[in-house]
Amino acid sequence: MRATATVELLAGPEDAWRFSTDPYLLADWWPGIAALVPDRRGLAAGARWEVRRNPRPSLLHRAAAQELLLVRAVEEQRLFAWHLSGERIECELRLEPTGVQRTRATLTVTSPLLAGFRRSVARVALGRLYALCQTGAES
Repeated sequence: MRATATVELLAGPEDAWRFSTDPYLLADWWPGIAALVPDRRGLAAGARWEVRRNPRPSLLHRAAAQELLLVRAVEEQRLFAWHLSGERIECELRLEPTGVQRTRATLTVTSPLLAGFRRSVARVALGRLYALCQTGAES
């Protein structure tokens, strides 16, 4: 009940890490999240970030009283793992340098939902992360 997608980002490991783990940028690449509000721990295992979604509920995103992103694991410039309470999904993003200003990003999404949904979320999220890194590289 999991799906994995991989993309080569046009950014070195330091920039790829910053774009993918900053709570204010994560909302730019993770589908369905409008904003994240990190707790005082920031990017650390055990941190709980408040998830803010677009106000309109849908079939897969019901209006929740409080939804959290729980940071599960952090290995600087290598691994970011989290749990989204509203969707009941586990996510793991692994970064690996592949060359000068290139980083391979592998996203694994595990959930009790349909397999097509997981595959789509992983692919869409990495596509948006790629675009975010590309935009950052151009500025």
